[in-house]
Amino acid sequence: MRDEITIKRIQLMHPNLRNEVAEIYEEICKALTDKVGCRFAYTLRTMEEQDALYAIGRTKPGNKVTNARGGESMHNYGLALDIVLLIDKDGNGTYETASWNRAIDVDGDHISDWQEIVNIFKMYGWEWGGNWNTFPDYPHFQKSYGLSIKRLQKCPKIPGTNYPHNLSI
Repeated sequence: MRDEITIKRIQLMHPNLRNEVAEIYEEICKALTDKVGCRFAYTLRTMEEQDALYAIGRTKPGNKVTNARGGESMHNYGLALDIVLLIDKDGNGTYETASWNRAIDVDGDHISDWQEIVNIFKMYGWEWGGNWNTFPDYPHFQKSYGLSIKRLQKCPKIPGTNYPHNLSI
């Protein structure tokens, strides 16, 4: 299942990553059956959106969802995305149920659907937030090109954006 929302969100990624992310998404669609899909829930996130998420569990009600303020997330530079599974419970082609369950195997191939997605991203050299020790972020994938947040904050940007101008610096 190809999700139109995801296809639009891919276009928000850093220009150097868009084609690769589109390829990854095609691989994901091939790996999963029509009973389960994948949505890229977040790609590019503005500084204001990041600050609003950071406030949750601190100055706004709810559980903390991030330790990154605006400018401290790879999302702010178009280098990260978060996923969610979409489940078609009724078999009618309507994906109404979002799931962050990393163990389910809706497509029945004896590999969790989440792990299939993780494996595809890793095949392309992406870092998975689920491997982080201090604050695992299971829906998160990023490709930093070896650039730290401090470096990204200081590097020149593509005019009119927060995208780093040169990903090989």
